[in-house]
Amino acid sequence: MITQVSPSPIPNSNVVSLTSTLLDRDNYLTELLNNVVVGETQHWLQEIKQRAANSVRHSTLPTNRDEEWRFTDLSKLKQINFKNAAVETLHVTSLQPQILPEAQNSRLVFINGIYAPELSAVSDLPEGILVTNLVNLPEEYTVKAQEYLAQAEGALEVFTALNTAGMQDAAVIWVSKNVVVETPVHLVYITAGEGAISLPRCLVVANTGSQVSFVEEYVTGKMPVPQEGSYFTNAVTEIWISDNASVSHTRVQKEDFSAFHVGKTAVTQARYSRYTCNAINIGASLGRHNLEILQTGEQTETTLNGLAMIKGIQVADMHSAIALNHPNGVCKQLQKNIVGDKAHAIFNGKVFVPKPAQQTDAAQLNRNLMLTSKARVDTKPQLEITADNVKCAHGATVSQLEDDEIFYLQSRGIDENSSRHLLINAFATEIINNISVTSLRDNLLNEVKQF
Repeated sequence: MITQVSPSPIPNSNVVSLTSTLLDRDNYLTELLNNVVVGETQHWLQEIKQRAANSVRHSTLPTNRDEEWRFTDLSKLKQINFKNAAVETLHVTSLQPQILPEAQNSRLVFINGIYAPELSAVSDLPEGILVTNLVNLPEEYTVKAQEYLAQAEGALEVFTALNTAGMQDAAVIWVSKNVVVETPVHLVYITAGEGAISLPRCLVVANTGSQVSFVEEYVTGKMPVPQEGSYFTNAVTEIWISDNASVSHTRVQKEDFSAFHVGKTAVTQARYSRYTCNAINIGASLGRHNLEILQTGEQTETTLNGLAMIKGIQVADMHSAIALNHPNGVCKQLQKNIVGDKAHAIFNGKVFVPKPAQQTDAAQLNRNLMLTSKARVDTKPQLEITADNVKCAHGATVSQLEDDEIFYLQSRGIDENSSRHLLINAFATEIINNISVTSLRDNLLNEVKQF
């Protein structure tokens, strides 16, 4: 079976022209949206897209002169010959490695940002949760979605706004009040085609007292003709967690090694809410994840676990900004990087604790394992605290495999290569074991063994 994905009926900007102009010599976006006749029910969406496009028009592509991009070079992104990749064909068999048994019938698949219904399955979900795409969102939810879509802080950051302006569809997870969903939801984003531009979008709304877990997986489509050349995935996920609700989020980036991936996760947490993120970065030539947490109520719990495994000349960039604005918040962050060959790992984590956020408990740690002398790590954990009754700590470590540890394992009859892999596996397992979906956890452990 072959699935062909056609463009969504959502009014769409000319993404190729849009992005190519953004990446031109002057770094300005001068041509934005085509004039599109929109239906009355989609007028609100067109206004959001137009506002984002206007923002991009006055923006520039970040350079190393920008503090937030000081260690991340985007110059190679300008060299891609982008072309329209709105329509692609995909063999259904190529999806098999991404299918999780736990989410066999709770899966949405998007190809180049466009919903692929033939590859999706959402029949195994309890009452009280809606999992669909934006185009097929029931009318009663459309008005509600306007309160959330593209309304998070930082919506006009250049890559976020670019995603909004060119958005053709989006995954929507909507959990009703006091509904507990045991089945994980699996979102698969496939980018296919040389020079393709994919703009995946996701909106998650967990209403009061609800509980849900979901997995986002970014992969390369195995086309009938092997994929060659670079492509660009620019993803945005917005998560809104109401009072006493809980969201468990696993994000796996396994793009092709020639790809560019810039992702944004914006989380808004109301009082007593809980959010857990396990972010795994394995693929892409350049993979960046911007994780932003905004606390809007007291006594929230936030757990952030991250792992990057990179080699060759890969670049993995993790930027997080956590605003703990209210009392009694608890936030724990652990980012681990395994860096081989000439790869480059970057971590920049900010935690803001203003004066009203008394009795905040925040801890941030970045641990790096360098496998070669040519590997590079830039790390910058930051705490900005004005509250005077808090428990906050941050730190960073950079180390290599210890000869003594390898020798000890060899003395127990384990050869040198196996000893090295055993130590690497132990370093990565602390993060991967936090993933509750067993099949995904096993798959990632196999990736570590092959690293």
